[in-house]
Amino acid sequence: MRPELKIKLDKRSKLLRKYIVDCLIGGGRGHVGSALSLVEILRVLYDKILNFDPKNPKKKNRDRLILSKGHGCLALYSILADKKFISHKILKSTGKLNSLLGGHPEKKVPGVEASTGALGHGMPIGIGIALAAKIQKKKHKVFVIVGDGEINEGSIWEAAMSASKHKLNNLKVLIDYNKIQSYGFTKDVLNLEPLKEKWKSFGFEVSEVNGHNVGQIYKNLKKFLRQKTKKPSVTICHTIKGKGFKFAENNPYWHHKNSFSKEEIVLINESLK
Repeated sequence: MRPELKIKLDKRSKLLRKYIVDCLIGGGRGHVGSALSLVEILRVLYDKILNFDPKNPKKKNRDRLILSKGHGCLALYSILADKKFISHKILKSTGKLNSLLGGHPEKKVPGVEASTGALGHGMPIGIGIALAAKIQKKKHKVFVIVGDGEINEGSIWEAAMSASKHKLNNLKVLIDYNKIQSYGFTKDVLNLEPLKEKWKSFGFEVSEVNGHNVGQIYKNLKKFLRQKTKKPSVTICHTIKGKGFKFAENNPYWHHKNSFSKEEIVLINESLK
């Protein structure tokens, strides 16, 4: 684990993780580690970057955010509740029969732009939205969050080639690079390195940040909003799977949990004090 990623979480980051705990306790299962590595990325986007209106989720000039790694949806539900797209009360119904909130996000949820979860599909959707905006001379931006394991999918690279061909400088891809996919480390399952060079070769502007440092993420995204390049842009966000739950950090066992013991719930709550 890179030592610079061991950043101390502030009250806001802990609060959003407490909302994730509400989802977990309610449904009794979920992709825990995959959500925890995303929190600061979503926090900066919704707190400081995205143009949106919870009272009018479909307003025409809104920015679009697609969580292509849909299994990280507990983090998305948390920020949507925080921003009043959905009621905080329904977080505890996550994953239950007839709940609005499932194990992957669906368009029926206010604030969700695309139903995702089949890995590799969210980015092509984002490319289509960004291209349509270009053709129609619209000013909104498109942000797509992908997982590191997800970019094993060939559809990601087909989409990347298309984004470069069409000069989609209104597109920002953010990679949640937590170095674990499913129940193994990416270096062992299918090594992604040299990742930066790969994206450059596909015609993208490439940058890297500490994915838990809100200041770094904010500066990076503000630069994207001001950029004059004609290229699409990708940010490699170095993160820790399970960030915030010390016992779960960098632990493939916590990629997904089907149940939680009383001891684990105690440990989770202790981590967020």
